[in-house]
Amino acid sequence: MSDIDPEELQGHRSHLIRYAMLQLRDPNLAEDVVQETLVAAIESRAKFAAQSSPRTWLVGILKHKIIDLLRKRAREPQLNVAEGEDENELVDALFKENGHWADPPQTWNAPEQSLENAHFWNVFEQCNQRMPLNTARAFMMREFMEMSTDEICQELGISTTNCWVILHRARLALRECLDMNWFGNAR
Repeated sequence: MSDIDPEELQGHRSHLIRYAMLQLRDPNLAEDVVQETLVAAIESRAKFAAQSSPRTWLVGILKHKIIDLLRKRAREPQLNVAEGEDENELVDALFKENGHWADPPQTWNAPEQSLENAHFWNVFEQCNQRMPLNTARAFMMREFMEMSTDEICQELGISTTNCWVILHRARLALRECLDMNWFGNAR
């Protein structure tokens, strides 16, 4: 067992905040779950077995804190604001009438290198913020929190088919945004 220094844990705060913001889109909620994550980590730091990096361990705790928050919020009554029709227009604009891409997706040279680039993650965050809230949330649950379709459906209160449509639209929107803002192919 390894005992992590609380100062070392604080060094991961900005990464955790960015991660929480991608999922929650609310700086106050992101700050709260990161604070809860760091408190939980400090309280259980003596149990850290060093089988992963401290950052990976912290992100694991953070994922659970975010899921707990989303579950709590799902039980609370909230007003559902209808998403605009512009999302459908965005999807339709990507394809020709025959169903083929209007502009085929850009080939991504050296994706591993991009994932290590801080600027890429800034662009990714901006793209994520442009998506409708439930679309971005479903995408983050699937791709970053590695939740199953059933878990996403339960958390968001949607059907499996709706989940697949939302994930498809999220990928299309992300592809379009990255194409314009990362690959530099403005249309």
